[in-house]
Amino acid sequence: MKSPIKSGHLRVSLLSAVAVGLAVASMVAVSGVATAASSPRVANATRPLEKGLKAFVIPKNLGNSYFTTSDIVKSGGALFALKQLGEIGTETSGTAATPSSQIPAIEGAITKGANILIVSATDPDALCPTLKGAMARGVTVVTYDSDAPACRDLWIEQATSQGIGDIEVDIIAAEMHDSGQLAIVSAAPTAPNQNTWIGYMKTELKKYPKIKLVKIVYGMDDTATSTTVTEGLLTAYPDLKGIISPTTVGIAAAAAVLDTAKYRGVVNLTGLGTPLAMKKYVLDGTVPEFALWNPAQLGYLAAYAAVNFASGVITNSVGESFKAGKLGSFKVGPDQTILLGLPFIFNKSNIKQFNF
Repeated sequence: MKSPIKSGHLRVSLLSAVAVGLAVASMVAVSGVATAASSPRVANATRPLEKGLKAFVIPKNLGNSYFTTSDIVKSGGALFALKQLGEIGTETSGTAATPSSQIPAIEGAITKGANILIVSATDPDALCPTLKGAMARGVTVVTYDSDAPACRDLWIEQATSQGIGDIEVDIIAAEMHDSGQLAIVSAAPTAPNQNTWIGYMKTELKKYPKIKLVKIVYGMDDTATSTTVTEGLLTAYPDLKGIISPTTVGIAAAAAVLDTAKYRGVVNLTGLGTPLAMKKYVLDGTVPEFALWNPAQLGYLAAYAAVNFASGVITNSVGESFKAGKLGSFKVGPDQTILLGLPFIFNKSNIKQFNF
């Protein structure tokens, strides 16, 4: 089966640090790996990858099926890649998709001697002081799924933000026949990926002047909250014709609310979802189409990029390339970004072929 997606500071061992004499005073050891903050990074494509690095994968929250897929060994996600590379991988986070829940997990990882942090940011402003502190200690910081642009070495982007925003609007517009009231069920109001996508959605909606965006509500990536805010939209806007939910938790919750004879085919729904969570709703017609990328591949790529960066094979300069195992070769793009691929549309014709 064709896949949904076709597809920083140079680390120096302590032994090498000792050899440079007084320079070691300016270097901070992190579990056997150190960095000279004042020295520019120089990529060495022939350098072997470090083994035994402590890598912590820190999603927005635990218990979220999307992040479970992106992270765990069984799905072939980030922890699988880390194991494949001979690193020590651990998934950790809080139970709520909030910075107050996520930051203690980041701090705990640093305390445990992290060499690598792979983070999906709940709130870049809130996380940045902690992440910058980690980087100052020589910890490689890579963001995936949701970025913190001012405080990471690399950003692993699922697909272009514009591509994600545009495709969701274009799907719902076709289902709404280009007119009617539209609402958005987002995650948290501070989630940078959600807000960026919604910004592009608003721009794309200008192509459909008869569609009116009436409300954006926030389900906090929590099923119960997403259910409540969806029900609230249906009460507040009885003529609502469409909902976009650019969050896997939100779209599944909204689909469960709309999965009745009263709403199916009347209130259209699309967004970003996972095939297993959405299969029932696609097959019964509640959600004809939705989009995503392969989250396991996103986590896998984030792990490979982080290890290559931590090992000094790449910096974050535009054009540098590295190999990401089964996914092939990737290049660092503008703004220290590595792009996984294009959004993929799931519908009745293909959804049974995916198992994540």
